[in-house]
Order: sequence, then C-alpha cells, then structure tokens
Amino acid sequence: MVSPPHEAMHRIFQHDPGLFSRVSRFLGVDIPTPVKATALPTDLTETNPVERRVDTLLRLETADRGPFLLAVEAQGKKHPDKPASWAYYTAYLWTKYRLPTALLVVCQDHATARWAQQPVSCGPPQLPTLTVQPLVAGPHNMPVITDPEEARADLVLASLAAITHAAEPDVGAILKALSTALRDAPEDIAKPLIEFTAQGLAKRPAKNLWRNLVAVDLSFYKSYLAEEVRKEVRKEVRDEVRDEVRDEVRKEVQDEALTQGEARRAAADVLAVLAERGLTVSEAVRERIGSCDDPEILSRWLRRAVTASTAEEVVAGA
Repeated sequence: MVSPPHEAMHRIFQHDPGLFSRVSRFLGVDIPTPVKATALPTDLTETNPVERRVDTLLRLETADRGPFLLAVEAQGKKHPDKPASWAYYTAYLWTKYRLPTALLVVCQDHATARWAQQPVSCGPPQLPTLTVQPLVAGPHNMPVITDPEEARADLVLASLAAITHAAEPDVGAILKALSTALRDAPEDIAKPLIEFTAQGLAKRPAKNLWRNLVAVDLSFYKSYLAEEVRKEVRKEVRDEVRDEVRDEVRKEVQDEALTQGEARRAAADVLAVLAERGLTVSEAVRERIGSCDDPEILSRWLRRAVTASTAEEVVAGA
C-alpha cells in the first residue's frame, strides 16, 4: 500500500517541475531551469500482465540543452528488486520517447540514501552492460532551511527539505521556518505545501509539531489538516477541561459578546495545545489563562504554547 510520505516525496515535483533544477545543485550537477514542463503518463506496462509504474514522470525542456525526461522515485527503505526496476524504467522510457532519461530517487533516511546511490550493473563484473546509478536526494544533501527568509525565497524547496529531514534533529526548526514563511503566502500557494509536508511527515513525531504549527501559525487556512487539528483540539479540551472553569467558558461563549466569546475560545485553545504537548498546567496558570479576556495577550500565549518548555513560560511577563 502506498504511504503518504511516498506520495509526498515524488508528487511535490509534479506540483513544481522546476524544483528539480533547484535541487540539482545540491546533488552535484547543474540542470538549467526548464522553460517548459509536461507531466507524462506513469504507466510503463507492456502487453504482458506485469504492471510497472514510475512514481512521477516529467518531460522537461531547457533553453540550451534541449528536452529530457525526469523519472522521480520515492524510496522509503532498501529493496533488492528496485535497481532492476529502475533499469527497466530508464531503458523503457529512453526507447519509447527517444529522449535522455534522468532518474531521481528521494529518501528520508541516510541508510536508504547510501544504498540507492550505489551503482548497480545488470551484467557480470567484467561485462557491466547497463549500470544504474540514480541521483539521490535525502537528508545527506538536502539543505537544512531554518531561516524563514530563506524558506520564503523557495517555499517548495523548504517543504521538500522538511520532508527529507523528517527524522532528523533539525526538523523542528525547519518546520517552524516553513510555517512562518507560509503565513505570508497566498492560500493557493500555501495550502498544497501544508498538505505535502503533512503527508511527508506521516506518523513521525514531527507530525505533531507540524499539526500544532498549522493550528497556530496557519490557523486561517481551510485545509483538511487544519480542520483535523481544530477538531482534535476541541475534543481534547472537552475531555480534559471538565471542571467549573470550562463550564463557565461554555456559558460565556453563548451569552457574552462576540469579542469575549473569541477570547474564551482562544483561552481554551491555549490550554488544549499545552495538554496536547503533555505539559503540566497548575491551577494558577489555568485560572490566569481562563480569566484573560485580552485577544492580543491570548494570541501571544497561543504562539508561546507551541514551543515553551513549561506552562509557566507561556504566561510569564504577559
């Protein structure tokens, strides 16, 4: 069964075919920016019943080197049969389209990346005949983009950086830079990148951090991930805050003016984020958050709640 990270690692190149030329400089090659890109059918099945599909296939045209094909494969782990499949893909595409064919393999861990970039020959040692050695993009060579300005300069590359570093220690800083940069982007640009990043992180621990960042930094976007986070936050608030303060908040949301109601909901969101992160909230801190009716202060506390190490840090200094 195809996993979300697998889909994200290759479909991001369909979303922005020019990404390959920007990625190539990290792979030790210089591919000009394409002047035209066309998505081609990924079905490489012949008349026999064996079905073969490449993950993503693009026809790229450059101003000075002419057209070529780019096959993008997402690889989650080592698999002894893949080099033979890659050899088939490139040979078949070369034969069918009569165009030079490049193969890019995208990985999320160092071991798989090292394995994928090793040359494999189909013939005996003295007669290699056909050798497959794809370009490999992974945590070993993709940039660590932790500066929001750098992320803003190339949002798609920043998303790919987050996906390929999903298991790396720097992923938190990468995700924060990306979410900050996406706040200024139009929704039609930001929304697919929010989803690609969520898919790429899958069940890794960084997925929870991304969900929190989407809920806080990008809460105004209407995406399935943002809506999913909001629903879970509301559920956790209902499950964990059952005391008199929560009942009072519900009553005031119904009875008070709109601005006061928004403040109460914001206070509940702060408590929900703290609960999701497993931070202990004292009665004093809970009461201070629940009694605050200043939307600006609550907004500031909500942002602090994503990264603070204790609940007290959130309300320190107001």
